[in-house]
Amino acid sequence: MIPARPEYVTLCRLALTGLAALRPFSEELLADLKLALTEACSNSVRHAYGAAGDGVVEIVYDILPDRLVIEVSDEGEGFDPEQAGGSGDDLSEGGLGIAIIRAIADEVEIGQHPDGKGSRLRFEKALA
Repeated sequence: MIPARPEYVTLCRLALTGLAALRPFSEELLADLKLALTEACSNSVRHAYGAAGDGVVEIVYDILPDRLVIEVSDEGEGFDPEQAGGSGDDLSEGGLGIAIIRAIADEVEIGQHPDGKGSRLRFEKALA
C-alpha cells in the first residue's frame, strides 16, 4: 500500500524489480511490466481521490508458476472503464494508460473495488 501521491509510484516499480529476482524473467518483460504497473498506479494516484490526494493505493503482486498477477486498487471515486480509454480506442490525453496495459498484459480486468467503493485494475502476464 502506498499513499496516493506520484512520488510513491517508484516504490511499486522497485518492489516489482525485487520480485523479479525471485522468478527471473527477461529485462524486456520486466520493463513492460514496470510500464503497465506505472500506468495502473498512476491512474489511481491521478483520479481516485481528487486534487487533495488523501488516500492510498493498494498493490498486490502474485507470482504463480506460469504467470504474474498484479492488482492495483483504491477506495476513491471510481470510474467507468469505457469512459477512460478502456476500449483502447480513446487516444485523448490520459486515455492511453489502459490501452498500454491491455497491449502489454495477457489478461486485464477493470472495475469496481470488491468492497463496492473505488476502482480495481487487475492484469496478468505469462512468464513462460
